[in-house]
Amino acid sequence: MFSNNMKLAMQSLKAAKWRSFLTMLGVIIGVFSVVSIVSIGVGIRQQITNQIKQLGADLITVLPGENISTSPSSLLKQVSILPQLGTGSLNQSDLTLVGSTPGVNVAVPMSTITGTVSIDGNNYNNAQVIATTSDFPSIVNKNVQYGQFFQNGDIDPNEAIVGQNVAIQLFKENIPIGKSFQIRDRTFTVEGVFGQFNTSPLSPISDYNNTIFIPYNIGQSMSGNQTQIYEIFAKPNHVDQTSQVASAVNTRLLKAHGGQNNFTVLEQKQNLAIANNTLNTLTALIAAVAAVSLVVGGIGIMNIMLVSVMERTREIGVRKAVGGTNRQILTQFLIEAAMLSLTGGIIGVILSLLADIIIRYYTTLQPTITLPIVLLALGISLLAGVLFGAMPAFKAARKDPVDSLRHE
Repeated sequence: MFSNNMKLAMQSLKAAKWRSFLTMLGVIIGVFSVVSIVSIGVGIRQQITNQIKQLGADLITVLPGENISTSPSSLLKQVSILPQLGTGSLNQSDLTLVGSTPGVNVAVPMSTITGTVSIDGNNYNNAQVIATTSDFPSIVNKNVQYGQFFQNGDIDPNEAIVGQNVAIQLFKENIPIGKSFQIRDRTFTVEGVFGQFNTSPLSPISDYNNTIFIPYNIGQSMSGNQTQIYEIFAKPNHVDQTSQVASAVNTRLLKAHGGQNNFTVLEQKQNLAIANNTLNTLTALIAAVAAVSLVVGGIGIMNIMLVSVMERTREIGVRKAVGGTNRQILTQFLIEAAMLSLTGGIIGVILSLLADIIIRYYTTLQPTITLPIVLLALGISLLAGVLFGAMPAFKAARKDPVDSLRHE
């Protein structure tokens, strides 16, 4: 009986192909939207995790402003994105204090230098200029791929290191060693090129592929010794001391700032928690909006099934006249509604796969569709078909066979 009902459902869908497709459209759009959005969120989360792993689990980040608040058990309670948007800065005293904290092996300042980057009179606005020290490569676990990074005691005031995107977009070549460019009418020469950094949107870590690095003391000179540090990186002597050293840095800074908690000391696991917190919120909000189309699609299924019941009243009467029970009629129309919704869900998943391939090809995003996401989406679409098809199915099952046979 179930097999026969499946065949009848497929015949009904094929008999009115365009009507069936337009009915499924809401479900298709809903499943496509939800699966695509969730897959993008999963992909970004994986990219952020890979980026943070590349920098090392022992990296300690000091930021201006109170980025997070925690519970007494050190669990993340609240995240503020305003400090991450550049409100406030750290200073040289903070850098010295962090570097001199017991257990800290190295501390590196990250200072943004404002100014237009130009080459041969043409401006390039996509690069950020960061002044830092010679310990930067060891902090981020990334060596210069071509050339060399500037060294303490042997710093050329005109040398600079560039990220891979800067090399390609600014100089139109992969290894522009010896090429010159200008910042604030000061000429710099490329001494090294970094390899590709793992990057991701919504990550608390900058995209260093689009960065030009210059010596910290040169940055101070260019800013009239008024350099503002937007971030300090530090690493402990031993990985297993990361939490203790981070706590010590926080205590010393809090004392130096007169008890004002206008800074944030983060371990890598907290950086990951901040990114995940923001990402989960955005994904949930957008997915909830996209899920509304599933409800619209379900209403469309209910509407078309009511029409189908009306059109097939005589068929229902004939089936009851030859011994068909209410339960069999109910099952037939429920299966038809479920098939309609499930087919729409399958089409939506296929479109999501195609969309993810296009996104991967044309952007830096790496969407990831997992089997649980696909099964959940198909399950929800199937459930929508059953729920919204229930009323038309009950209506069909309750029809009087005599009245149904008289129906024209």
